[in-house]
Amino acid sequence: MTVSIYQLAHQLHKDIKSVRLLIKQYGIALPETASTLSDTDANALLKKVKSNAQSTHVASPTIKKPLIGSAPVRIASPKNLGGSQSITALNAFKKSFAPAAPIAARPAPATAPKAVAKPENTPSAAGSIANKDAAKMEQNRVIKPPITLTELANLLEVKPFTLIRDLMDQKIFASMGQVLDENALKVLADKYHFTVETKRRSQERNVQPVPVKPKVEPADHLEPRPPIVCILGHVDHGKTTLLDTLRKANVAAKEAGGITQHIGAYQVEVEGKKITFLDTPGHAVFSNIRQRGATVTDIIILVVAADDGFMPQTKESLQLAQKENVPVVVAINKMDVKGANIDRIKQQMQANGIAPEEWGGDTLCTEISALKGTNLDKLLQLVLLQAEMMELKANPKGTPEGVVVESRTEEGQGIVTTAIITSGTLKPGDALVSGTHVCKVRCLLDEHGKRMAQATPATPVQITGWVTMPSAGCTFRGSKNEKEARKEAEACERELKQNQSNNVHKISSIDDLMAAMETQQQKTLKVLLRSDVHGSLEALEACLKGIHSDKVALNIIDTRVGQITLNDIQTAHAGKAIIVGFNTKPANGVQAAAKQKGVRMIQHNIIYELIEQVRNAMRELLEPEWSETKLGSAEIRKVITLSKGTIAGCMVVSGQIVRDAFVRLIRKGKIITETKAYTLKHFKDYVAEVKSGTECGIGLEDAASDCQEGDLIECYKKVSSLPEL
Repeated sequence: MTVSIYQLAHQLHKDIKSVRLLIKQYGIALPETASTLSDTDANALLKKVKSNAQSTHVASPTIKKPLIGSAPVRIASPKNLGGSQSITALNAFKKSFAPAAPIAARPAPATAPKAVAKPENTPSAAGSIANKDAAKMEQNRVIKPPITLTELANLLEVKPFTLIRDLMDQKIFASMGQVLDENALKVLADKYHFTVETKRRSQERNVQPVPVKPKVEPADHLEPRPPIVCILGHVDHGKTTLLDTLRKANVAAKEAGGITQHIGAYQVEVEGKKITFLDTPGHAVFSNIRQRGATVTDIIILVVAADDGFMPQTKESLQLAQKENVPVVVAINKMDVKGANIDRIKQQMQANGIAPEEWGGDTLCTEISALKGTNLDKLLQLVLLQAEMMELKANPKGTPEGVVVESRTEEGQGIVTTAIITSGTLKPGDALVSGTHVCKVRCLLDEHGKRMAQATPATPVQITGWVTMPSAGCTFRGSKNEKEARKEAEACERELKQNQSNNVHKISSIDDLMAAMETQQQKTLKVLLRSDVHGSLEALEACLKGIHSDKVALNIIDTRVGQITLNDIQTAHAGKAIIVGFNTKPANGVQAAAKQKGVRMIQHNIIYELIEQVRNAMRELLEPEWSETKLGSAEIRKVITLSKGTIAGCMVVSGQIVRDAFVRLIRKGKIITETKAYTLKHFKDYVAEVKSGTECGIGLEDAASDCQEGDLIECYKKVSSLPEL
């Protein structure tokens, strides 16, 4: 067993440097790089220090103690005295460190004492030095996380492998560069006698992260604002067509496959009143985008096709509205198509808990034709009526706040976010903070790309000037200036790093270690994801993570919004990964670089087609499954021996016989051999295939000598297919 120098320092109430001097003074052999002593040397050192303190006090030379109102009195060192003098001097030495009497109990001096210069080696000076050493040692005993194992070993003056061994004794596995969690620090603190500081760095600087609770505005500051309306429903039920007709634009034609795959924010004016619309995708993979749209909206228009009725995404959208407690206005679309059944839709509405008004419910409902524009004015009047009942108000003069609806990168503009202002007025030059992201607003754009002087509450706006890209769905608020915004973002980033270090999965047992080794040995498809906007990237990542397989693992090593660059090719080549791009184009020279490096790129502008291609790429990592397809069979009528070999003269009885195909030689129902038909002749001509009812000559590889009349030759081909995940 060994004892660390740090433990000796704690037991002797000295710093580590003083302990090393004592070890050298008492003649104990210890190399300068060593940090531990054997039990024998440690016990010998403690006995010598204890006996020396009782008899000689080696470290106590002549000490001077100033007395109140008198000159200093010299007390000889006990080392130079003997007998009763030694005892008297020792008592005087102990009294010199006794606490002084209270000031009120001291007798007042007859005359004012003269100022006496305090010698450097007085007891008060010695006590001051001792206090400084004690404070320094106490400061060294406080460990501020996060800290790596190597950094902790340097502070404790022990070898990192010693700490690793101590942790392994407690079934805790750690590497030299790993950040130690609270459990590991607690184990080492008990052994090496130090304390762990639990106070956060953000609390030391008194910097608070960005608040998430909405503030309550004074009633006299509130003004009416436009309603924010979200259009939800099943895919291909006419949501985007409805918004196209309202905006008199053609958005659906621009979307790949005719389906919406992004979230859009627009504003229209009806009878002098503005309405802000959000268009969300209806495909199943975009559930997060639909939820984001339902969260930031005041009213939901639920579009239901009159010929289809309530579909899975229709029910999901209704559940989102009920979860967020948002009022619903139902628009029964395609009222003029063949097979439309309005009564069936209203029955489904009642069955799902949103009975229409004419059936005794409280849900506003109307039939429309988004393609022809029928009853759209009635739908907008219902929306305005619902908004008037809700009395929507906001403070346009407060601090600007809003929600990021979508984020992307634009060439020449950098990072651009589509946002909805929820409070205050946003202007160019304002500083914004959203979690760890900072923005100095460079310009504001509307949905048509025109510059805006300001953005008031419930206004959709495109914001440029972000340093880093915020996630879709994040809230942001204004800050005093860019410097203050950066301080808040840095505080939030420190908090996130601390939480991440605490939530890292630690291997705490042999079973976990074996499971991790099996995971590493499993076949893995590494993927780099690239998309045009953040919402689509989020949906694509969620879908790929939802692909579960016991045979192949999917590892998404990097996600980013933007085009595929040459740096992505280098990263994919180094990590043996593929690049998956959704609705994004590669930069110049990327295709040639990918071909040169052998990097596979999967690109598509329809998300479910892209997901299927990724699934096929995972299946390609597995061993293919082989199946047989029978082509035909032939009966051997005569075996012909030639100088070049033996030929089986046959009659094709079914199907066809193909040259270079796989064949089986079957005799009385038993397979004699399996080989290939290396040659095929019809009379004197070499042919590629012979059909049923035709005579032919078949030459078999390595089996011609085994042929007999009456044998059956069965021809087949092997077909490989990708296995299921």
